[in-house]
Amino acid sequence: MDIAIRAIGHSKGVVLPKPVLAQAGLLDAGCADLSVEDGAIVLRRPSVTARTGWAEAARALAERSGDALAMGEFGNAEDAELTW
Repeated sequence: MDIAIRAIGHSKGVVLPKPVLAQAGLLDAGCADLSVEDGAIVLRRPSVTARTGWAEAARALAERSGDALAMGEFGNAEDAELTW
C-alpha cells in the first residue's frame, strides 16, 4: 500500500488507514512505540510498564478497608541489641 508523506509544519507525517490500525491493535490506542529497524519505520502497541495500575488498585482496596495487615502490627524492639 502506498501512503502519501505530508508536510505538517516543519515535520512530515502520514495518515494511517483505520483497517491498518485495527489490524495492528492500535485502533483505540492513544500512543504507540516507534522505532526504525533495518530501514523500516515500525509502530507497535505500547508495552505495559511494570506496576501499571497498582496505585489505583491500592487506593480502591484502602477505600474498601481491605488493606488491613494479615499478621497485625509487630515491633522491632530487639533490633537495638543487634550488632551490624
